Amino acid sequence: METDQDYPFAVANTAAALLDDAGTILAWTPAAEALLERRSTDVCGRPVRDLLADASSWGAVLARRTREGWEGQATLRHGSGRDLAIGFRVLPLHDGRRESAARCLVIGAPADLIAKWRQDHAFTQELFLQGRVGLAVFDGSLRLQRTNSHLLPFTGVPVDLAGRRLDDFLRAEDARAIDERLGEVLRSGTPLIAFNVVARTLDDPRGGRELSLSAFRLQGSEGRPMGVATVFTDVTDHVRASGRLELLYRATEAMSGSLSVMRTVEDLAGLLAPAFGDCAAVDLAETVLTGGEPPADGRHTLVLLRMAVAGADSGALRTGTAHVADVPTRPAPDVDPSAPDASAQDAPAPDVDPSAPDTLAQGTSAPDVPARDGQGVLIRLDQDAPTTASGAPPDWAGAVPGAHSAMAAPLYARGTMFGRLLLWRTGSRPALDEDDLDLLEEIANRSALAVDNARRFTKERRTALGLQRSLLPPATSERPAMETAGAYLPADSDSGVGGDWFDVIPLSSARVALVVGDVAGHGLHATAMMGRLRSAVRALADLDLEPEELLVHLDDLVLQVSAEADTWEAESGDGDIPVPSGPAGATCLYVVYDPVAQQCVMASAGHPPPAVVGPDGTVEYVELSPGPPLGVGGWPFETTERDLAPGSVLALYTDGLIERGEGDIDEGMRDLADRLVRAEVLERPLRQARHDIVSDLPPGRLSDDVTLLLGRTRVVPPDATATWQLEADPALVGRARHLVLEQLSRWELDELAFTTELVASELVTNAIRYAGGPVRLRLIRTDVLTCEVSDPSNTQPRMRRARTSEEGGRGLYLVAQLSHRWGSRYTREGKTVWSEQSLPLTDRLR
Repeated sequence: METDQDYPFAVANTAAALLDDAGTILAWTPAAEALLERRSTDVCGRPVRDLLADASSWGAVLARRTREGWEGQATLRHGSGRDLAIGFRVLPLHDGRRESAARCLVIGAPADLIAKWRQDHAFTQELFLQGRVGLAVFDGSLRLQRTNSHLLPFTGVPVDLAGRRLDDFLRAEDARAIDERLGEVLRSGTPLIAFNVVARTLDDPRGGRELSLSAFRLQGSEGRPMGVATVFTDVTDHVRASGRLELLYRATEAMSGSLSVMRTVEDLAGLLAPAFGDCAAVDLAETVLTGGEPPADGRHTLVLLRMAVAGADSGALRTGTAHVADVPTRPAPDVDPSAPDASAQDAPAPDVDPSAPDTLAQGTSAPDVPARDGQGVLIRLDQDAPTTASGAPPDWAGAVPGAHSAMAAPLYARGTMFGRLLLWRTGSRPALDEDDLDLLEEIANRSALAVDNARRFTKERRTALGLQRSLLPPATSERPAMETAGAYLPADSDSGVGGDWFDVIPLSSARVALVVGDVAGHGLHATAMMGRLRSAVRALADLDLEPEELLVHLDDLVLQVSAEADTWEAESGDGDIPVPSGPAGATCLYVVYDPVAQQCVMASAGHPPPAVVGPDGTVEYVELSPGPPLGVGGWPFETTERDLAPGSVLALYTDGLIERGEGDIDEGMRDLADRLVRAEVLERPLRQARHDIVSDLPPGRLSDDVTLLLGRTRVVPPDATATWQLEADPALVGRARHLVLEQLSRWELDELAFTTELVASELVTNAIRYAGGPVRLRLIRTDVLTCEVSDPSNTQPRMRRARTSEEGGRGLYLVAQLSHRWGSRYTREGKTVWSEQSLPLTDRLR
């Protein structure tokens, strides 16, 4: 048995006996007395073989005897009468004068205890010899006492670690973190399990490894703490792989959260830095921002705009700057890896404008070198390794001061490059490596799909939004009856453009109609439906229909559109291809304001009531009796009349302004009233006040479209109108002409006297001849001169072209030729035929 296994007997309580050369017991230790329960007075002077349980085994005990000593096992008789198996070792004692030992020392212990000691010794020895798990023993001052040969196999670790503290070779913060945890174990005795810590040496502060550390306290024979034993494993690769996987999941989640190109790249840059690098940037092709697609043939220089930056050193990277792509603009073809620079020889290099900002060195082209099968590029700026044809790193690599490594990966989707991801590391962080580049390429591949989806949505959204804005009237208008200003904010990109609209329609006799509507749903279908409804409202308003009658016709139109859509879907024959149907419902509020009577007439189809800001600054909502939304059918609509003082402000809106997902409608209406007061709509131009009302509703963050239409009422002065009641007597036509001429003379509109006299004569004559009853003749002077004749008949006048042989039938034809526009409208008392003539510029009311 090897000598290094003598240790089980080198303890204070091991039994021992001193024998002479005849095997007689000369001395007996107290530990031996306790082991066999035999007093020294009973055994001293007796042969040691008398202690054997079987005297015949004495020969076997002596069989392994040597001059240097021997060891073995024997069964002794215990003082209690039972047998006790022990292990023993015989140590000859030489005095230097005799060739044979005069005496010997026998030490022994129970056999099972010796077996356990030897197992512990073998276990400890093998632990310190293996290299897969690190071991270290610290004393009470946390100085290293013993380690296995593979402790921290990093650059800068001394060969002899005995007596050293961790901060002698580790960075101060790393050593302090470990010492604090080991000190806690030493004080409390509570083991430390799987504590992850970074260990970086003083010679290589940027490197380091991630260690999983476990520790337990060591105690002496008296129970006193004597040190700490630690077991540690290198989990760097596992931690980094887990971190990369988590980062990939987070990147995928961040990119799936929006359909906005800008928000997608901003979220992506914010995720990459600082989680992956110290600084990150995202460059996109110019056409992507407007929904366009970059060229995919790879033969064109791709100009990129820096759209998002993030990180501590991002100040050096300005957004909005132009760059030329110096990563491949298309995936490289498959090449033979044994052929040197095959991808560089086969891939055509696009022309690069050397005057463009951030281009490569003049005379080089992008890409300068083959880039990992047309994917990312890894640059180590702290190594003297040329990375371009000119022998220098590309310009983007050194864009961040203090960067020691950088990466770029193109955003490819469907064979088209949409941009690139850029990443830099600075300071003490480990340099980027090939595994990091693989991760960046995977993120770039997923990001490219997200950017492409957002680009496609941007294109569709711009189309829908452009269509919708083209269908809306000018935002502001000045009319004799009213000053108006409208505002429209589209819903966010995830909800899609909606079908909200507003309109300001000039009517006859200086009146004006205000319209606000909201089509159900979002997208192109809602926009198209909105266009149809607005056109229908315009056409119906041109007929001068009453508000409730106009809504009835509009309701019929929506029902017809819905029925046509259902029929078309049933007969489309597209098989399993789903064809989305347009929205079938809408709300609408139609308001007519008469500046002569200073009165509003309005009707609602499921739309919120308008707000009225009175001249005294009070805000109230008109009490309407709204009908059902358009498309329900079969229900009547009711009108509401409201007198308005000059200078009052009407506010028409859609539900997106009062709901916004923040509370109930009543709360939203109170909020709108407060906004109208704060915006000072009575004192300021409406084109300015409208912006303040919706200023805190950012476009692109709304769940529903927001539409607002403001109108400040004006009044036609009494001296700008003239009204006469005439009996149904043809002899009074001459008087009518005389009254018109006198009024035009007072208004100094003599140059319109002839045409107006003729128009009034024809209209009065027709009313007296065909309608009967009293006739009302009225002149209104605003920005146009209106001549209208009202009678009690409901017969619709029709203009026809008279034959040359006919004496009559030319009245309305003459009226149409002499007028700027003309028409008729039904009233509760009958009908009114009107004619408008443009005033000389100097005579128009302002």
